[in-house]
Amino acid sequence: MSVNQGFMRIGEVHSQLRKLFPEVELSKIRYYEDKGLVQPSRSRKGYRLYCERDVECLREAIRLAQEEFVPLRVVRLRLIEQGLLAPPHVTPSTRQIARETAPSVVSVPAPLAPSRPTLSVVTDPDGEIAAPVKEYFTTNELLATTGLQPEEFNQLQAMGLVSPVVFEGETMYSALDVRVAAHARALLTRGVDARVLGSLRRVAEREMGVVDDLTSPLRRGGNGVSREQAIAITADVAREVAALRNVLVERELLEYLRD
Repeated sequence: MSVNQGFMRIGEVHSQLRKLFPEVELSKIRYYEDKGLVQPSRSRKGYRLYCERDVECLREAIRLAQEEFVPLRVVRLRLIEQGLLAPPHVTPSTRQIARETAPSVVSVPAPLAPSRPTLSVVTDPDGEIAAPVKEYFTTNELLATTGLQPEEFNQLQAMGLVSPVVFEGETMYSALDVRVAAHARALLTRGVDARVLGSLRRVAEREMGVVDDLTSPLRRGGNGVSREQAIAITADVAREVAALRNVLVERELLEYLRD
């Protein structure tokens, strides 16, 4: 380790990482930095300086990518969840999804005022929870719609199952978040451990990683496929992957019930 206040240069980090990952190249460290998976500081002369947490961040990123085949965009979220990577700074006025800046615990405001209508989740004849006829929901509206208790809501948000959007200066949740929360509550009422729900989110992320691997060449451009066509094909592939997953789950369930 260098004498610069306990920091390491990139060459030293590379040497440490090769003890666990012998094939890792120096260029991969720079590539991961470009992808926002590590945030080294800089010396006055511009040299990268890595602390122990940066090295641990790289170890976990490489492990997730190489051993669990997690897409890099999901690796970044995992690193943030584990406290290895700082979330990006988002100003209150932005309308972009603030998934990575969601607090682990939310203080729920007072109950709804009588003047605010109570919403309900639409259920189709097959019992599926459909999207409510509304685009964005406040925290209180989500709770009223799904019947979640504040502590249950906090657990779901801490695990990234619901992700806030800062819309017109107010923290809101999408109709899809409401559907997720409603299904999650149905499982929670059956006594399912909330941590299990977090693992289901990771299963969904890995499934999207498969979709990403299958369709990313379409979205790179220069292949004669328009953006609209690439989006449509990606949506079709995602549906096919989901259909395959459903059949596999059905088969596994039947085999499980036979035992």
